[in-house]
Amino acid sequence: MLVYSSSIDLSSCTLRYLTGRLAVRRGEVGTRWRRLTAGRQALLALAHLRCGDTYARLAAGFGIGIATVYRYIREAVEVLASLAPTLAETMDIARTKAFVILDGTLLPIGRIAADTPYHSGKHKRHGMNVQVLTDPFGRLLWASPALPGSTHDLTAARTHGIVGALTDADLKCWADKAYQGAGRQVRVPFRGRRLKRWQRLHNSTHAKIRCLGEQAMATLKGWRLQRKLRCSTNRITAIVQAVLVLHHASA
Repeated sequence: MLVYSSSIDLSSCTLRYLTGRLAVRRGEVGTRWRRLTAGRQALLALAHLRCGDTYARLAAGFGIGIATVYRYIREAVEVLASLAPTLAETMDIARTKAFVILDGTLLPIGRIAADTPYHSGKHKRHGMNVQVLTDPFGRLLWASPALPGSTHDLTAARTHGIVGALTDADLKCWADKAYQGAGRQVRVPFRGRRLKRWQRLHNSTHAKIRCLGEQAMATLKGWRLQRKLRCSTNRITAIVQAVLVLHHASA
């Protein structure tokens, strides 16, 4: 087996952050000895999340077994996911903003036995629906738990309590046409082909504001593991939350 050095496009502060969290975790469980130090385990997890490296490749590169790689990565993901902000905490931060941007994305997955709930008719592929809130500059604030890809964006927003939270916080929100009917707090563009001039102008202005939210989608998809998830669908929420925590730690 040939092994070569590679790089990860993350800052050293991200590695130090995860290393510190894993060291705390090891202290809590009373770990005496492991094949890898907390720093090496953090590097292993980042290589998997950021670069999408497989367990087999990581096992060869770090000189450990595939089962050990699985346990180390799963532990790191669970530690990070437990630190993810809740929607209520995000609303407290969002109240200091002029408005927020709401959008949904589909994280592609491998096909599974129960295909129908996970197939998105809009995207024509299997995946998981994730709702994202960003600030007016497109910076990622919060990512929702993952739902089957067939879930409509408006349904997902209501399921997660996003619409109710925005109403309670009296916070303005910009979103696309998929959220039509979400309520007065959610601003959406006008629909239809024969729109008046002022309506077209409104849609143009609305699109310029909402497009900043695409930066958050690029942030999520920048972690290559999320471009094609092949793990259990039950683990995808934890992975998304782990990425969110790492993004905030490196910001």
